[in-house]
Amino acid sequence: MTYIITRLCRDCLDTGCVAVCPVDCIYKYVGDDNEQFPNQLYIHPDECIDCGACEPECPWQAIFEEVAVPDVFEEDTPLNYAMVDPIDDFEVALHEKPENPSPEEIQANKEKWGWDG
Repeated sequence: MTYIITRLCRDCLDTGCVAVCPVDCIYKYVGDDNEQFPNQLYIHPDECIDCGACEPECPWQAIFEEVAVPDVFEEDTPLNYAMVDPIDDFEVALHEKPENPSPEEIQANKEKWGWDG
């Protein structure tokens, strides 16, 4: 198992998760195929040690244990796994901490992606 970063991270890219990851397995896409790999962070499934440190650090509540990914985000699991093959188009994300979103911004982001969780 691994942890999955869902589309709740898209265009948000808070890197609090990066700061606490003990194995540097959280990547950002730096390639040209933004349709295949949208602007979000990705967890390398073979490098993740399932420690769970990243999940509570995400202010957008975008990270889930693989078995707990909500159905509305089911496509995000294979997307995280797909990053393994073109790994040269990814780099370990740097920790750049923006201001935390407000509860209203978090809720609006969830609604944007069709999740009421």
